[in-house]
Amino acid sequence: MSLADALRLLLLSSLWGLSFIFMRVAAPEFGPIPLVLIRMGVGALLLVPLLLSLRYLTLIWQHKGSLLILGIVNHVLPFSLLALATTRLEAGFTSLINATTPIFTALLGASFFATPIQRQQYLGLALALLGVYVLSANRLDFTLGGDGWFIVAVLGATFCYGIAGNYSKTRLSHLPSRVLAAGSSAMSALVLLIPGLLLWPSEPVSMLAWGNALALAMLSTTLAFLLYFGLLASAGATATSTVTFLIPVSALLWGYLLLNETLSLQVVTGMVITLAGTAIATRLLRFRSRGVLTPPRPPHE
Repeated sequence: MSLADALRLLLLSSLWGLSFIFMRVAAPEFGPIPLVLIRMGVGALLLVPLLLSLRYLTLIWQHKGSLLILGIVNHVLPFSLLALATTRLEAGFTSLINATTPIFTALLGASFFATPIQRQQYLGLALALLGVYVLSANRLDFTLGGDGWFIVAVLGATFCYGIAGNYSKTRLSHLPSRVLAAGSSAMSALVLLIPGLLLWPSEPVSMLAWGNALALAMLSTTLAFLLYFGLLASAGATATSTVTFLIPVSALLWGYLLLNETLSLQVVTGMVITLAGTAIATRLLRFRSRGVLTPPRPPHE
């Protein structure tokens, strides 16, 4: 990875880490669905100009059904569930549970998309799930006023991401990245339009909430998508996937600095276990024959 790509990776992780801060501030006033409508509506308006050519518009029309499915499982459902979770859970804590996305991607890929899982990856999956348990064991209270269902909402979002990742890889990998980003965003905005307006808050929304909602759309959605797909093209999928491990660190740091969230020993321990397990499960760390963990060698050009 070049220095420029490394800097873009850090910027991307910071923007996606900030998304949990923006949701934490804006979601209580807007509500989850209206907030995600703003996120995807503004994002779509800013991304659609990338499609202003006959070739891209033709691809959108030809694959409108697939892009609609992708928009629902990769944007509408997970973003709404995360926004709901941040009305209760701390931004850093939510981002740590969300870091299990590769776990669901691997499990769903093996179960329904014929993607093989190697033996050491099962260890990583188990370790990551243990990390989630360490993080949330004392918060799995499903009574009224408890955190349990909000934690389930975050896991539901990661489950949706797992479906979306496998679906995109098997059905839509031949499409240009701008078609995937802008097309799925536009479809998401259309799906959210009516429910978002029906659920629009009756009370006036503060300027602070509006600022965070627009920042979520412009920075953590539009700009982040452009950085992400640019990194995929220049640095490759393996290098880009390391953003999964940087986002929780970024969110925890921003939560500590901006929202005065605490960094307890339990959170730090759960983070280390979860991210280590995810790194093994995604094969960013691999075992040699002597049991030593090493990063994978880059493929030959």
